[in-house]
Amino acid sequence: MSLLLFGVTALHLTILIILFVATLDSSWWVLSHDETLNLWHDCIYNNGSESWVCSSVSTNDWFRAVQALVVLSVLFSSFSFMLFMCQLYTMDKGGLFYATGAFQILASLAVFSGAVIYATHVTEFHKDKGEGGSFGHCFVLAWVAFPLSMLSGIMYIHLRKRE
Repeated sequence: MSLLLFGVTALHLTILIILFVATLDSSWWVLSHDETLNLWHDCIYNNGSESWVCSSVSTNDWFRAVQALVVLSVLFSSFSFMLFMCQLYTMDKGGLFYATGAFQILASLAVFSGAVIYATHVTEFHKDKGEGGSFGHCFVLAWVAFPLSMLSGIMYIHLRKRE
């Protein structure tokens, strides 16, 4: 049983790290000249002045929705982990981790929704940055976090507390 708890905890911490990196790192969109854009700032290196030029991100409502959903996924997953730790020590023997699983599934659905919105509206978000570009590693990490979070949530729902 301790090996199972260690595995579930390690998976959850891995998901949290992936979500934090996907939310805070600077590579949701990679421009054709190896410059990256993230969810919070648009910083592009200016070769003429040899400095970074930063501007505010898109004010598009869809972009704000992506920001909110990705932050919500981090919050739901963090709350799920704290709830799991509390339930692990306070729940009666034989109890199920329904609440923990529900919050982890909500985190999964939030990151999924954010990634889908970003993928469908990315040309609107970065239309003033020039043509070209591709999805960066943070976008890929968001998609990796989705099935892992869903799997983790389903595991929590079926997990029973034992002595």
